[in-house]
Amino acid sequence: MNLHVSADIWQPIRLTLELAAITTVILMIVGTPIAWWLTRSKAWWKEAVAALVAIPLVLPPTVLGFYLLVALGPSGPGGALASLWGARTLAFTFPGLVIGSVLFSMPKGSAVPICLDIPPAV
Repeated sequence: MNLHVSADIWQPIRLTLELAAITTVILMIVGTPIAWWLTRSKAWWKEAVAALVAIPLVLPPTVLGFYLLVALGPSGPGGALASLWGARTLAFTFPGLVIGSVLFSMPKGSAVPICLDIPPAV
């Protein structure tokens, strides 16, 4: 049995670890306050934000992926954003992966019960 691992295997492992680390940091910075706000807010538009956050629960991953592909492609808002620094698209790039991973991993509802235990004074 050959246990030699090809050098080519380390690139996807590194990419996965970088994506997981960056997504986790962004979700802690953005997702935790959203979850806290959803539990505490009495704003009339709270349900609209909750519906947007719950989209990954409702849509199949292939549909969400298609919508992201269209949005991050050259004709979508992601393409317009990418053109600011000379790129043609955000689709199939690392920043596009980060955007997709963050959107797919938003707090959903799992963090809401945790935020209910936090005293309002915090």
